[in-house]
Amino acid sequence: MLLFLSVTAILSAGCAMEMNQTSKLLPDSLEPCSPCDFREHSKQLRLHSIRSQILSILRLEQVPNISREMIRQLIPKAPPLTQLLDQYDPRVEDKEHATTETIITMATKPSPINQDELSSCCLFRLSPKIQPKNILSAQLWVHLRPSNTVSTVFLQVSRLRMASERNNTRVRVRSLKIDTEAGASSWQSIDIKSLLQAWLRQPETSYGLEINAFNSNGEDLAVTSAEPGEEGLQPFIEVKILDSSKRSRRASGLNCDEKSSETRCCRYPLTVDFEEFGWDWIIAPKRYRANYCSGECEFLDLQPYPHAHLVNKANPRVTVGPCCTPTKMSPINMLYFNHKEQIIYEKIWSMVADTCGCS
Repeated sequence: MLLFLSVTAILSAGCAMEMNQTSKLLPDSLEPCSPCDFREHSKQLRLHSIRSQILSILRLEQVPNISREMIRQLIPKAPPLTQLLDQYDPRVEDKEHATTETIITMATKPSPINQDELSSCCLFRLSPKIQPKNILSAQLWVHLRPSNTVSTVFLQVSRLRMASERNNTRVRVRSLKIDTEAGASSWQSIDIKSLLQAWLRQPETSYGLEINAFNSNGEDLAVTSAEPGEEGLQPFIEVKILDSSKRSRRASGLNCDEKSSETRCCRYPLTVDFEEFGWDWIIAPKRYRANYCSGECEFLDLQPYPHAHLVNKANPRVTVGPCCTPTKMSPINMLYFNHKEQIIYEKIWSMVADTCGCS
C-alpha cells in the first residue's frame, strides 16, 4: 500500500509540474491555452519522458555511440534474426496474447587468459531471464563457408571445461551430418536445449563451446569469428522461453484522435520514431505507438480509490485537482545494441499507455 501511495504521489506531482510548465508558456495577458495547445504540450512532455525512461530502464547514462554503418556490419545476417525483425510492425505492437519470448545471444571472443587454450571457443553471455525450467527451445546457429566441391560436412559442438590431468578439456555434446552443395554457404542450426539447461544448472563448469564443421578434405567451414567480409556471420544462440506475465483485460476509457473536440481526459495516439531521436542503436522497433493522455479532470471524475484522497491531503502543495494520466500501461519488446556492441532483446515495461483516467 505504501508503494502504491508513493507512485500516486509522483503522478500528482508530475501533473502539477505539467500545469506549471504549461502556464509558463503563456503570457500573463492571455487566457489559458486551447485544448489543442494543451494536447501538444502533453505530447511533448510524453516524448521527453519516454526518452528518459528508456535510458533509465536500460541503465544507460548516455546513448551508445553506434552509427548506422556499424549496425549494418554488426547485425547477424541470419534467418531467426530476420524473422524477429519482420515481426515488428510500424503500427502499435500488440503483445496482448504473447506467451513466449525469443532471446538472441551472440557469440563473443574468448577472454585473453584462455585465448591460447580455447582458440575455437565461443562464449555466450546469457540473459538472466533464461532459466532451466522456462526454456521451450534452444538452437545454436552456425554459418558454413562454401566448399569448392560437393561435400559431406560434420558439424561438431564440444563443451569446454577446465583442464585436469585425467579429463579432456573438450567433451563432444552434439554432432550433425550435413550434405552441402559446391560453392554454396549456408546457415545450420542444432538443438542445444539439454546442453543449455545443464550449463545453467552448473555454470561454473562451463567455459564455452567449441564449434567445428569439417568437410571431407579436413577443412573447417564453420565461421567462429568475423573475418573481413564475414561480419554478422558469427554463431549465436536462439532461445525461446515461456513468458509467465499475464495481462488483464483492458479497462474502459475514452479514446480520441487529434481532430477530436473532446475536452475530458482522453487517450490520444502518439507514434514514437526512434530515428527522429537519432537513436540508431535501437534495431527494432524503429517506431511504436506509445499514446498519451490529455484532457480536463473534474473532482467528480475521480476514480473511486481511497488512496487518491489520502495523497491530496498528504501533499497539499502539489494538489491541483485530479490529473489525466495513464491508468494502465503495457510493455514493448526492444532489440538494441548496448555499449559493448552486444545485441540485447529485452522487454521494456510501461511504454504504451493503454487507458487514461483521472486520479
